[in-house]
Amino acid sequence: MSSEEPSQNPTVDDNSEKKLSKKETAKHARLLERQKAAAAAASAAAAVSAVALEGDEDPLRTNYGDITMKELASKPISGKKKKRTLVQDLNHVLKGNTVLVRGRAQAIRAVGKKMAFLVVRRRGCTVQCVLTVSQDLVSSQMVKFATSLTKESIIEIEGLVSMPAQPITGATQQVEIQVRKLYCVDRAAPTLPFNFDDAARSDVDIENALQAGEQLVRVNQDTRLNYRCLDIRTPANLGIFRLQYQIQKIFCQFLESEDFFGIHTPKTLAGSSEGGSAVFRLDYKGTPACLAQSPQLHKQLSICGDFDRVFEIGPVFRTEDSFTHRHLCEFTGLDVEMEIDEHYSEVMDIVDRLFVTMFDFLNEQCSELLEAINRQYPFKPLKYLRKTLRLSFEEGIHMLKEAGVEVDPLGDLSTETERKLGQLILEKYDTEFYILYRYPLSARPFYTMPSHDGTEYSNSFDVFIRGEEIISGGQRVHVADLLRERAQACGIDVTSKTISTYIDSFRYGTAPHGGFGVGLERVVMLFCALNNIRKTSLFPRDPQRIVP
Repeated sequence: MSSEEPSQNPTVDDNSEKKLSKKETAKHARLLERQKAAAAAASAAAAVSAVALEGDEDPLRTNYGDITMKELASKPISGKKKKRTLVQDLNHVLKGNTVLVRGRAQAIRAVGKKMAFLVVRRRGCTVQCVLTVSQDLVSSQMVKFATSLTKESIIEIEGLVSMPAQPITGATQQVEIQVRKLYCVDRAAPTLPFNFDDAARSDVDIENALQAGEQLVRVNQDTRLNYRCLDIRTPANLGIFRLQYQIQKIFCQFLESEDFFGIHTPKTLAGSSEGGSAVFRLDYKGTPACLAQSPQLHKQLSICGDFDRVFEIGPVFRTEDSFTHRHLCEFTGLDVEMEIDEHYSEVMDIVDRLFVTMFDFLNEQCSELLEAINRQYPFKPLKYLRKTLRLSFEEGIHMLKEAGVEVDPLGDLSTETERKLGQLILEKYDTEFYILYRYPLSARPFYTMPSHDGTEYSNSFDVFIRGEEIISGGQRVHVADLLRERAQACGIDVTSKTISTYIDSFRYGTAPHGGFGVGLERVVMLFCALNNIRKTSLFPRDPQRIVP
């Protein structure tokens, strides 16, 4: 560690036991928080006041201070805009150059009255900045102003890039900035709901500290989600959502290369698109309506309209009360529909090539994002084959029975059974990504094409990562009378406006077709082996959460 690097703040134990009732403990904690916030606010205000008083006599007073609201709101364009340098671009090549940097004050430390350190963060990268009192360059009042800043405030720094004598371990960039000008764009509150360092800490570090007899603060999931705008500032979260975008981008690029094109379908429907009651109901100008459970009906209607190959990225709504680690009430769906020439395996071929291409890209081109995620949430790289493994549902059942697992051969697999099958497949085939096809017809939606051999199976498939399902797909019924028969067999009201319009659309001639749907958040969660899908949803919506 460089001798000039600011030290970390002492860890606060917010889980210490007290011999008080729960009510008394909560009341006492609230009182302490109020006192702490008041003291911090008073201290900050006093510091700023002192700076203002002394600044009147400081010949360098224009080199630091708070930017006023008037300047921020109505400052005229000067035509002499200075180029800002991103923190991530600060390196030894810039040694001796003057740079202008904007970012957050992650750490602030005074060393006596004549020196202070700031760690500035932007886009997950950090740089150490040094203020040292020097005639005509940095005044003692400027140092005092720097130490009056609150953590997470937005600041602008202008200074000279230098190379420290010792490696810096408290910042990502191996250079320092010798500060010459310092301005606060926007001050953060003196007391934050949680500290950045606590939010960025890994569970491994917390457990290791406990074994060493030290207790570190663990920010729980609800607290993170309540203050999500703070939580997503951590390097791991920045990595998660940048990685999510890369998955979305590869999805589009690959499908476009396979002659698909994007569409946008309505999210308000007259009735359920999947059957069942797991829909958000609403009033549509006096008419009962609901939010779309999937774009299933309309992407099929697009095939009826000779679109041949389509995809969509859009929101999906499910109101089922699934209080699990992998379910949300709203998620981002990646949907595909295509004409079939001969066999529904053509759809599985697209899935195979799409995801192998995607995984290759993430591993080869997104290593920095994966490293940022891995530092806080350690995981092993996903194992997958160049040619994706395909097993029939019957083969999967056989593997489970051989392992002593009792399972209904014509029923759907439970979450526990899926995980067990995933373990067996990993042991036998050394892959965590595979396709299970030819599911029992009773376990599939009404629009799934029955198997050609007249058995109780269907032309369908599911796709799994690390033993958890990410895709459901298959061939659709494109014959109106059979579709009506299947809907009635599944207890669906074929007289409803949504379903009747859907069925009638297939009376005008439709090519055989199939497709699949993918949950974007689930793909990210399982690729990175995260333990909860709420980590991969920017602002999650589940049965108990609709804010922020």
